[in-house]
Amino acid sequence: MPNLNSPETIKHFFYEIYRILGDTDKKVNEMWYEPSEIPFIKSMNKYELRDFLDNFNFIETKRGNYIDYIAIDKVSFVADAIQYLEIELKKLSELLDFNGFEALIQEILLRNDYSVIKNFRFSDKSNFKSETSQTRYEMDVIGIKGKYILIIDGKQWRRKDSFSSMNKAANLQFQRVIALKKNPEAFSDLIHKLLGFNVKIKRNLPFRLIPMIVSIEDNAIRINENQIPLVSISEFNTFLQEYFKYLDYYKTIEINRVSIQTHLF
Repeated sequence: MPNLNSPETIKHFFYEIYRILGDTDKKVNEMWYEPSEIPFIKSMNKYELRDFLDNFNFIETKRGNYIDYIAIDKVSFVADAIQYLEIELKKLSELLDFNGFEALIQEILLRNDYSVIKNFRFSDKSNFKSETSQTRYEMDVIGIKGKYILIIDGKQWRRKDSFSSMNKAANLQFQRVIALKKNPEAFSDLIHKLLGFNVKIKRNLPFRLIPMIVSIEDNAIRINENQIPLVSISEFNTFLQEYFKYLDYYKTIEINRVSIQTHLF
């Protein structure tokens, strides 16, 4: 048996999993297989299999119907595969449906030490309500680190979608963040969900909210007409490492006070 920990062996393993997952339903994020269905591992005994799979977060054995199955978390696989496969993250992301794409954004944020929630909903208390008749908003993914809060709208749009469509989506995202600022109760609820009730929130004030789009496609234009970042999933991790250097170029919204139960900081 070849050295299971060599870079080439691990790379081969990831390619095999990628090919297998390419034939799966995009709506399902956890796939179960019998060990015999994965050629790379089918000849391993249970001890070799356990030791090998312990090296990875995306795969594990699970008991079902009196036999052990191999369970693969597709979102975690995509996030792990970046370092092993010579495949664009965009291509890997195509293994996922829209909910999986949002979960991938969440996973990348978590791996960069953000606190994250998905699908945050709140009512509109801004002037947009009378203009658009929209009384409720939903934000796909929200991540916080220190005083910076990324408000992300995930898009799996393809190249056929014009810049005008992306530009419009970014403007709508900015509108949602303005509406959130104008609803102090909703923002307080958001902070509690992200950070809990026991965190000393005052030390992070003022919060800086950054509305943005994360798309599956690479964007020739990195910012929209109102300075909203347009970031491809391939560039998202790099963006998280560097965006604070370029905040002057982005539209941000400050919130100076957060109501915590009966206290106001």
